[in-house]
Amino acid sequence: MSKEDVGLETLLLLNGEIYDQDGGYWIKIEAWRIEANEHVPHGIRYALTLHDRYGTRLLGFDNAHAVKPPKRKRHAGRRLAYDHRHRHVSDKGVPYEFTSPQQLLEDFFNEVDRVLEETKS
Repeated sequence: MSKEDVGLETLLLLNGEIYDQDGGYWIKIEAWRIEANEHVPHGIRYALTLHDRYGTRLLGFDNAHAVKPPKRKRHAGRRLAYDHRHRHVSDKGVPYEFTSPQQLLEDFFNEVDRVLEETKS
């Protein structure tokens, strides 16, 4: 089994899981296969989120809706990104370059560690 297959299998097995973190924080993972399309070419719908004790989302990686790419001088040919991340509570989302399920998990958990470390400071 390839590394990519293991990453996909791991991500799909985590669907519906909620993990308690120290201090009342918690993680929720949702991931399932869909038919690949122009917005979700990898065929995986996902939402990986970190919440505080009140249920407020502090961090999220998902592809539930499109987000505008960063502003550039030229607007021609801009494509709305569906894979994106929310870096803080009020963030509407910034594009995230989905490369593999394994990388998605690594990027998400690295950001979780960062956010939780910042809350301790």
